[in-house]
Amino acid sequence: MSKESFKIFAGNHPELADHVLNGEISWQKLYELFDIYGENNSVWNKYITSSNNVGVKDIINNLKNIDVDSFQKGIENLQKTIGLIQELPFGSVDKPYIPRDIYHHMED
Repeated sequence: MSKESFKIFAGNHPELADHVLNGEISWQKLYELFDIYGENNSVWNKYITSSNNVGVKDIINNLKNIDVDSFQKGIENLQKTIGLIQELPFGSVDKPYIPRDIYHHMED
C-alpha cells in the first residue's frame, strides 16, 4: 500500500488522530497495520468507530448542544436574505426579456 492511500484512509477516519494524540498508538504503527492488513480488516475495529452506531443518546446530546437563539437568528437572517433576493429586479416572470434592436437608441 502506498503512503498516499494511507493518507486518504487516515483522512477519512479522523478518529485515528485521537488515538495517536492519546498515545495509544503511533502513526508509524497505524501505517504498518494499513500496509499489512489493508483498510478492510477487523484490526481497525479497535481504532475506527462505525458511523452506523449512532444511538439515540448521541442524537439527544447533539440536540442539547444546539443554541436555539442563534439557530432562530440564523433562520431569520436566511429569510431576510431570500426576501432581498426575491426583490431584485431580474425581470418579471410575466414579461419575458425581449432584447431591443441595436439601432434603437433613444426613442423610448
